[in-house]
Amino acid sequence: MQNLISERVADFLKNYPPFNEMLEKDLGSLSEEVSIIYKEKGSDIFSEGEAPHPHFYVVHKGAVSLNRKDTDEIMDICDEGDIFGLRPLMANENYKLDASAFEESILYAIPIASFRPFAQTYEEVSNFLIESFASNTRNPYAKRSSGRLLSDTKNTTTLSQGSGLLDLQAVKIKKKLVSCTPQTDAGTVARLMTRKKVGSVLVVNEDFLPLGIITDKDLRNTIVTGKLPVSATAENIMTTPVITYPEKLTVTQAQMAMMKNDIGHICLTEDGTPNTKAVGIISKHDVMLAVGNNPAVLMKEIKWAKKIKQIRSIRKSVMMLLKAYLEDNIPMSITMQVISELNDACVKQLISIALKKMPSEPPVGFSWVAMGSQGRGEQLLHTDQDNAIIFEDVEEERLPEVTNYFLELARRVTKGLRTIGYEYCPADMMASNPKWCLSLTEWKNLVSHWIINPGKDEVLLSSIFFDYNHTYGDRSLVNALADHIFDSVKKYPIFYMHLASGALQNPSPTGFFRQFLLEQDGQYKDFFDLKRRALMPLTDGARVLILSHQIKSINNTAKRYEKLAELEPNNREFFLSCSYATKALLKFRAKQGILHNDSGRFIALETLTKEEKIKLKRTFKTIKELQELISVRFKVSNILG
Repeated sequence: MQNLISERVADFLKNYPPFNEMLEKDLGSLSEEVSIIYKEKGSDIFSEGEAPHPHFYVVHKGAVSLNRKDTDEIMDICDEGDIFGLRPLMANENYKLDASAFEESILYAIPIASFRPFAQTYEEVSNFLIESFASNTRNPYAKRSSGRLLSDTKNTTTLSQGSGLLDLQAVKIKKKLVSCTPQTDAGTVARLMTRKKVGSVLVVNEDFLPLGIITDKDLRNTIVTGKLPVSATAENIMTTPVITYPEKLTVTQAQMAMMKNDIGHICLTEDGTPNTKAVGIISKHDVMLAVGNNPAVLMKEIKWAKKIKQIRSIRKSVMMLLKAYLEDNIPMSITMQVISELNDACVKQLISIALKKMPSEPPVGFSWVAMGSQGRGEQLLHTDQDNAIIFEDVEEERLPEVTNYFLELARRVTKGLRTIGYEYCPADMMASNPKWCLSLTEWKNLVSHWIINPGKDEVLLSSIFFDYNHTYGDRSLVNALADHIFDSVKKYPIFYMHLASGALQNPSPTGFFRQFLLEQDGQYKDFFDLKRRALMPLTDGARVLILSHQIKSINNTAKRYEKLAELEPNNREFFLSCSYATKALLKFRAKQGILHNDSGRFIALETLTKEEKIKLKRTFKTIKELQELISVRFKVSNILG
C-alpha cells in the first residue's frame, strides 16, 4: 500500500538542496522516516544550550526565527525549504541559538540516524551540509545567499561560496601526542588527561602503532558509572579499532570523516593506516575551531558586529586566518581575495556603525573609496590608511554644510579604523582631510589638474588615487569619476609619459654587484626597504601599463599583469613573471610582518636564510626588465641615465 504522506514529503524535498541531489528511491526511503510537526506562532522549537534533538528540520510552510538569547536579536529567518538545527548532525553539541516559529509553521523533522548514511553516500549532500553549517547559512546555494557567504558585493566568484576554501584549509594537529600503553590503569589515564588538558589519550603499542583511543566520555561510561574499577587497564576501556587517516587532512575531509564514522576524534598516522606510527589526533573541537576561522564564518561575525571593539577582535581572527593560509601555502591569489574581502567588510561595518551615530542621515549620496594597497586588494597586514569620500554635487551655498557632515563621518570612521589596527596615514591622505573629501565635480576638477599639470607632486597623488576601489555607498559616483579620468587622459596622452617617469623613480633593489641596497640613514638604517625598492616598481609599472590600455576595472597588481599578458601575447611570459614576482613579494612581506609583528616593509637581511635571499633576488631581475620596457615604451629612457 502506498504511503501518500511520505510521497508528499518526497515531492516537496526534491525541490530543495541537498535533497535534490538524491536518487528518487533514496529520497522516498528517507521520507518514510520524516516526522511532521506543527508549531503555533511564537512557540519554541529548541533553545540555546538545549541538548541536541535526534533530528534536524526543514521548513515546509511558514517561517522560523533563529535568535541569540543574550541580545534577543534575530540572526536569521528560515522560510520554505530552508534547513536549520544542523548542529546535532555536524557537531553533536548543544544548540547555540534559540529557534522559534516566526509565524504559524509546519516543519519536517529529518531523523539524523536515517539521514547520516545518505550524507556519507552523496558527496554533494555532505558538501552542502558542511558549507551551510560552517557559514551559518541555511542554504548556501539559494539565490539570496549565492556568492554572499564571503562578501555581499556583486562581483564575487564561486570561490566566495566557501567550499574551495574549506577544501584547502588544513586542520592544525596537536604537536605533542598524548598516549599510553594498553596496561596503563584508568586512574593514571585520567590524571594524564587532566595534566595535559586534553580530552583524549591514544593507546599505542611498543612501536607506537595505534590500538585504540580513550576519551573523557569513555571514562564516564566505564569508570564513573562503576562498570569497571579505577584499576582497570586501558585495553579494557578504550574504543577500538581506532579510525585513522593520513596526516594532511583538510577541514572538509576531517568533518566528513567524523560525520561518516559518527566519531569525535581521528587518529593521524604516517600513511593513514593503523599499520604505521601515530603522528597526531584531531578532535571535533579542533575542527570546530578551524571552521570558526573559515572566511564565511568570519564574514558573518563582521556583519553581526554592533561595536567597533567587536570588529577589532574579529580582525585578530582574520590575521590568524592569514597566517594559516601562508603556512599552508594557499595560492596567493586566493589569499589576497579572501583577506581583501574581509578587510572591506570590516570597513563597511565601521561605516554603518558610524552612520548610526551621526546626528542625521547623509544629506546626499556618497561613496567611501579605499586607495593604495587596500584599493588594490593587497593590504594583508595592518598598515596605514588611504581613503577618500566622493559625494554628490550640491548647490554652492550648501557645499560647506554637506562637506562638514562627511568630514565628521570620515573622522569617526578613520578613528574606528585606527582602533581596529590601521594607523592614520602619515601624509594625511584620508577622508577626514578636507583635501580628500570632495564633491564629484570637485574631484573631477582636481584630477583634471593632476593630468593637465603633471608635476612631481601631481603624479604622486594621481598614482595613489588611480588605485582606488569603491567600498561603501553609491558606486555610480566612482564610475562617473573613472569615466572622467579616462576621457581626460585621452585628451592629454603625454600624461602617460609623466606617469611612467614616476614609475621609474623608485631606487633599484640591488647595486652593481647584485648586493642588496640598504637604507643609509634614519630609523631603518641598514634595513632593506621591501616596499619602496621591490613592490612599488612592480605596482607603479602595472598601473601605467594597464591605464595605457584603457582598462579601468582591474586594480590588483598581479591581476593587472595577468590581463596585460592576455592583451600583449608577445610579452605574455614576461608579464606572467611580473605577476608571479608581485605575489611572491607580497607573500614574503606578509610572512615577515607576521613574524616580527609589524608591516613587513623593512627587512633585516641578517634574519633571512640564504634561500630567502636568493628568492628575493630572482624577483629583482623582473623589476629591472620591467623598468627598461617602460622607459622604452613611454620614451623616458633619460630617467634611467
